[in-house]
Order: sequence, then structure tokens, then C-alpha cells
Amino acid sequence: MMSSQILIFLIDTVLGLFSLALLLRFYMQLLRTPYHNPLSKFLVAITNFIVLPVRRIIPSWKGFDLATLILAWLAQFIILSGVNLLQGYEPDSSMASTFFGFGLLALIELIRMTLYIIMIMIIVQAVLSWINPYSPLAPILDSFTQPILDIFRRRIPPVANVDLSPLFAIILVQLLLMVVASVQQEIAYMF
Repeated sequence: MMSSQILIFLIDTVLGLFSLALLLRFYMQLLRTPYHNPLSKFLVAITNFIVLPVRRIIPSWKGFDLATLILAWLAQFIILSGVNLLQGYEPDSSMASTFFGFGLLALIELIRMTLYIIMIMIIVQAVLSWINPYSPLAPILDSFTQPILDIFRRRIPPVANVDLSPLFAIILVQLLLMVVASVQQEIAYMF
């Protein structure tokens, strides 16, 4: 029992962090964030060993690095199926529907991770704008958050020179996280 808990922890932690690294790499390429910064170089260095061979099989499509995104999904799929099997899950239905259920849950988990990435980057960007607006992280954070914050900036003017768009963006992300959690529960009950 103790060994399965340790194995679950290791699978969840190691593959979870690797999936996060792949997802960040996907978004950094999609948003064309500056490559010459420590975070970009780190993500490329730790994911190249698997991304480059998979790119030979799964090419990019219209600027989307599908290989990296599919690998992030696959890592989440392995986490979900591995953890459930180690916890004694036995599928009630066919193998195809179980595979589909775990695949759908892995996709929902990527959406949830994306929302957390956005929320954390908005918070870090807001704090850095007060402490050190010229931080090396500023261009990365700006490329991630600007598309979202611009939606609110167009509609909500600054109040006494204070930009309230991060606050409204975080509220929206929290609402979306609630919706995602509800959908995740519904899908989990189905399978």
C-alpha cells in the first residue's frame, strides 16, 4: 500500500511537472515569446529529447506545435490512467470508452493547467510591475498576459491611473476554473 502511494506521488509529480514544461513550451512558441531568456532555454533543454523525435512524426500545423501539445496531453493521460490503475480502478465498460474517458479528462486537465498558468502569470506580472518592471521575466509575462488583459483594457478604463484589468481577468479565470472543475467531475462520474 505504501509503495503504491509513493509510486502515485512520483508519477503525479514527475509527469505533472514534465507536462507543465511541455505546455509552457507550446504556449511560448504559439505566442512567440522571446527565446533568449533563461526560462525558454530551460524548457527547450528539458523537453527537446522527446519533442524533436515526435516532430518528425507529428508536424506543426498552422503555427501550432502539435507534437509538443500532444506530448503534454499524453503525459496527463499517463498520469490519470496510471494513478487510477494503482488505486485499484477497474473499468466497468469497454476499453475504448475507458480510453476515451481518460483522454477527455487529460484534455480537461490541460485546460485547467492553462487557466492556472494564466492566473499565476497575471499575478506575477502585477507584482513585478510594482517591484521591478524591467525584470527579465517581463517580456515573457507580457506576451502571455497581454492578449487577455487587452480584452479588459479596451472596456475598463484605469481608475486613478490604476489598471484594473488584472483583477477582472483573475475573476474570469476563477469562474472558468469552476466551470472546468464541474465538467471534470461530470466526466469522471460518467467513466
